[in-house]
Amino acid sequence: MERGGRRVSRGMLPLLAIHALNEYHRLPSKPPVTAGLLVTNTLIYLRPAFLDSILPSIDQVWFNPHLIFKYGDLKRFFLSPFYHVGESHLVYNMMSLLWKGIQLEMSMGSAEFASMVLALLGMSQGITLLLAKSLLLFFDFERTYYYEYAAGFSGVLFAMKVVLNSRMENYTNVHGLIVPSRYAAWAELILIQMFVPGVSFLGHLGGILAGILYLKLKAGYSGPDPLTTIIRGVTGVFKWPLRFVQSLFRRQRISGRGTVGGSHTRIAPSIWRCQSCTFDNSGWLSVCEMCGTSRSDSDLSSHQLSHDSGVLSLEEIRRRRVERFS
Repeated sequence: MERGGRRVSRGMLPLLAIHALNEYHRLPSKPPVTAGLLVTNTLIYLRPAFLDSILPSIDQVWFNPHLIFKYGDLKRFFLSPFYHVGESHLVYNMMSLLWKGIQLEMSMGSAEFASMVLALLGMSQGITLLLAKSLLLFFDFERTYYYEYAAGFSGVLFAMKVVLNSRMENYTNVHGLIVPSRYAAWAELILIQMFVPGVSFLGHLGGILAGILYLKLKAGYSGPDPLTTIIRGVTGVFKWPLRFVQSLFRRQRISGRGTVGGSHTRIAPSIWRCQSCTFDNSGWLSVCEMCGTSRSDSDLSSHQLSHDSGVLSLEEIRRRRVERFS
């Protein structure tokens, strides 16, 4: 339902919000990139008042190979994945994004996951565009694909499914069909095309091919990719003020005099650095507050040694005070 150009949910979006909040509540660390993608897609669909005048309409951003090639309309290339034609379309894609995004971001780290999403978006759109043009040139498939209008995040989701299932050796259930996990995206492509009318076959196929291409490029490149390095550098600049404030509070806890009259003395925890994103975490945490990477055994041993040393030092101080005043 729409009011003044803005949409009003019919009840599915609140259910999506409850499910997303429940999933994030039970996680030890909260994947920020996945949450950002969920919020971005939802806000673009709802078009609240503060965004309504800024966002182009869906008629201006439909993915259409003919219009992109003829007019060089890049906003159709980059913005169409974030637009959805209906509430059920949005909710289905966002539920899939929530499940895939949490798993990939928790295992890869936020910076690398963001880099992957950008790469998959560009590659899936580009491959779909080339497929439509090739079918026109070599097979004269003009009306079927070249003039087709499409929108939605499903192309990127198919690419993410390929990446997620690339190392799995088990089997999975795809709409009632048991298939090897690494072929789940292909099975879903065929089943959706058979039973769901109006879906973009080329968009989904482009996503699968983009996922395969991403894995090939990743396997042939050692070390972090340039895009991940750039994202980490940019986020590091924005996180610097937060780290500075946190460091002030940490110094206050370490240099404070503590409490008097308690039965136990609270020792300020040491700081350990995450091996994945280099974020400095409190010693009380077992996973990185920034990227969710588990704490290594060496960090745990270092913290325990530091904690034990602090306890012994305090006991020595107490003993000397007793000897002095006795």
